[in-house]
Amino acid sequence: MTESLQLDMGTIKIADDVVAKVAGMAALETPGIAAMSGGLSEGFAKRLSGKNVQKGVTVEVGQLEAAIDLRIIVLYETPIHEVCRMLQQNVREAVETLTGLKVVEVNVKVEGVAFKDELIETDKNRSSNHPFKVM
Repeated sequence: MTESLQLDMGTIKIADDVVAKVAGMAALETPGIAAMSGGLSEGFAKRLSGKNVQKGVTVEVGQLEAAIDLRIIVLYETPIHEVCRMLQQNVREAVETLTGLKVVEVNVKVEGVAFKDELIETDKNRSSNHPFKVM
């Protein structure tokens, strides 16, 4: 859904997809985040980037505010609570800076843990679409 903000000079509309893409890019740039999760209901988590950055991101955009839900996979041996706090801060700052919306909440669901060697192997096999294992 697209919400609009009425100003003196006209209307500004920011689509949910735009907010989701900004949030997804900020998430992938956060240290300790291995990947966004496409959902474990599919049987495995997929490493997503580029045009699929919106996978694992759900947003609700109002006229002045946004709420964001993220599903992520973290790197093994990183303090999950610290990574999630940093993730929340990075996503909030990116969305507020780029859209002017106030982010009222950033909810994070950790759906898996990935080992660095699995990520390296995944990068080698990406053209074959092999998923990496999650704990």
